[in-house]
Amino acid sequence: MAENQEAREDELLALSSIYDQEEFRRNGCAQGGDIRICPDLPRDFKVIVKAGGTCTEYGVSFLPPLVLNFELPMDYPSRSSPLHTLNCKWLSEVQKQTLLDEKIETYSSDYGGCIPQAGAAVCKHLDELWKESLGSVVLFSWIQFLREDVLTFLHISPSLELPSQWESSVTEADEEGTGHGASGGLDDPRTTHRLADSHTDLLLLVLDFDKARRRKLFDSQVFDCGICFSQKLGSNCLSFRECEHVYCAACMREYYKVQISEGAIRGLKCPHSECSSEATPMQVKQLVGDELFGRYDRLLLQSSLDSMADVVYCPRRTCATAVMLEPDNTVAICSACRYAFCTLCRQGYHGLAQCKKKGARESDTHTDMPTSVDMTHAPVPEKDEGLRGLWEDYDTGSEERRKFLEKRYGKQTLQDKVEDCLSQSWFAENTKECPRCSAIIQKIGGCNRMVCFKCHQYFCWACLIILPQNNASNHFGNPDSPCYNY
Repeated sequence: MAENQEAREDELLALSSIYDQEEFRRNGCAQGGDIRICPDLPRDFKVIVKAGGTCTEYGVSFLPPLVLNFELPMDYPSRSSPLHTLNCKWLSEVQKQTLLDEKIETYSSDYGGCIPQAGAAVCKHLDELWKESLGSVVLFSWIQFLREDVLTFLHISPSLELPSQWESSVTEADEEGTGHGASGGLDDPRTTHRLADSHTDLLLLVLDFDKARRRKLFDSQVFDCGICFSQKLGSNCLSFRECEHVYCAACMREYYKVQISEGAIRGLKCPHSECSSEATPMQVKQLVGDELFGRYDRLLLQSSLDSMADVVYCPRRTCATAVMLEPDNTVAICSACRYAFCTLCRQGYHGLAQCKKKGARESDTHTDMPTSVDMTHAPVPEKDEGLRGLWEDYDTGSEERRKFLEKRYGKQTLQDKVEDCLSQSWFAENTKECPRCSAIIQKIGGCNRMVCFKCHQYFCWACLIILPQNNASNHFGNPDSPCYNY
């Protein structure tokens, strides 16, 4: 008894030291626990789903774990085998997995001449491993088999076929009728399945687990950034889904910030030469934050709408909502303000009457709709906030972005109307008058000691006090000055 106790404690202690809490959990003070084992998959392993005469394949690197629940009897390992149950979300009765060739003959006699289910066959094989090592601890042999050999044992390599939703529903109906299932196979009471819920989507479960494990593995690896040439953990890197090129998040964050600020929303691609892979919207949001992502999302939507030939904007300056055009129809109704307007002259809809706007074509002529739409310009925002945002987009945008805005709103409008509307507020925020000659001065950097470009007078930018030329710095070094050390 003492030898058995020592062997059990040593085995449990070894499991605790080798596996983390996610893989092995001991049941308190009891002589047992749960072991989660992910089988090793061959390269290019696939999950197959057949439904409606079609076959869909998904490449995966990880399958959800087999959960081995065990309890060590008092006379283990000298006489008794560990009491165990096996639970797995994909190794289930609904799959109707059967053993082939010599394994059918080997196990069918133990199940009354019926073919056992996959879970039952695995449990039976664990029993055989125990018999081969009678008198010795066996848990590590079981773990090795479930990790390295279980797929080969069940003949489900290099692919695993999952049941379709129709097959799953038929199987569940069959389970209510007989204990053998549709294929006449028998299950083992030690195999438990968690697929009774008809809403469970086995395919999504497998794909989500594979994605999570891939991400966990990626986060723990070290990569060389091709921009800053430093080594970073995967948790601090960005991997492009299509090309799988990896760069550190810090470099990509600065690169994307510049691109979005300049309006180059189509430039959020992999920086590798001759690579066209694009970052996903979720990756962009995680890198640049909510504020810049909001600008990116807005510009992306606007660019998509502007590239559509059947989209025009509501001519009301307070609205400017995108409106879908109907084929062979010159009337459009704004979904936001319900304004009905002519798509040719951009005035209120006038029926069959000729367009009042000079140069607009008559509605009864054969008009190429995209050409008519391109001839018109979207109205500029009416509010100062909207004008400010439009001018910021134009002023800081790339050359390609500027040409796009000029095409949409009209170059003359951008250069004249928008600048005129914003000039007064811009001057108030960014310039001050010289306290001597009232010249308009803009401060672009440096300290608060200023020199007027017109009269060459020294003055303080903060309080606009005229400073003596021979001792202008004393104003900022005097403790009694309001601009001391400012």
